[in-house]
Amino acid sequence: MSYKIHITSPLSSQKIIDLIDENSDLKLITCSQSLYDRIPQDYLDALKELSIDVKVEYNQGAKPKYEEEQEKILNLAKDNYSAREISEKLDIPIKRVYYLLSKNKENISFNNFNRKHDLKTRSLVKSLKDEGKTVKYISSKLNIPERSVYYILNNK
Repeated sequence: MSYKIHITSPLSSQKIIDLIDENSDLKLITCSQSLYDRIPQDYLDALKELSIDVKVEYNQGAKPKYEEEQEKILNLAKDNYSAREISEKLDIPIKRVYYLLSKNKENISFNNFNRKHDLKTRSLVKSLKDEGKTVKYISSKLNIPERSVYYILNNK
């Protein structure tokens, strides 16, 4: 016996009778908007006389699986845990961690990207190039590959 039922197929006179027989205390039938639009007005009027309301309610899609962990994820990210560490600690897929963090960009600044060369090295490469030094010279002086020097110079 149920007070509320959600239907996913069109109502017919037989279906209404079956629903009322199976659920004597039925007061509310919910369905999607597209299904509601296909219910004849006569059926809606008859149900209203029986004190049964028909309303639109969306129950589609998978229910959120990790929403309850979202607060934990945000707190760990604020404590400078990496996405991988959060994933392992809470036993949640790393893609889900990234997704939940991306939904809260305004609440947290999460940067899990580590550069191979720090800002000091990058600025030194640029200043040496501004002094007119060659890429080969910069590469040998700083002990970094030439391709890295080109990369730093091309990506401002």
